[in-house]
Amino acid sequence: MANSNTALQLGDEAPDFTAETSEGTITFHDWLGDGWGVLFSHPKDFTPVCTTELGEVARIKPEFDRRGVKVIGLSVDPLDSHERWTRDIEETQGVTLNFPLIADGDRRIADLYGMIHPNADDTATVRSVFVIGPDKKIKLTIT
Repeated sequence: MANSNTALQLGDEAPDFTAETSEGTITFHDWLGDGWGVLFSHPKDFTPVCTTELGEVARIKPEFDRRGVKVIGLSVDPLDSHERWTRDIEETQGVTLNFPLIADGDRRIADLYGMIHPNADDTATVRSVFVIGPDKKIKLTIT
């Protein structure tokens, strides 16, 4: 298992976890099923750049769907913040979120995936993207 001191590498199994999301509780590997997945983090709810990014992911999600790829976002903010932010994204970006947002208030998942930069504010995730294959192995990382 990875933590903030051990970076995940290409070919590593994506760590499994159970988490509360804006669409209910999920177990990550079960949620992924037998297809591809994209897990991405954003530093904080309500920031202008992150709001735009999530709006754009929602806008292009039909392209992911057509290719059988599931997308899921994560931040260290709690679920009630995600719910308010979802309404803000609808209002400011003109699109309804159509993918789950993970509430990771205890940073358990962010630490598991090495998303907290050791020299930055320890409550904010860095922007990270993990592309995960049907075999649950990491195929691409972008940080």
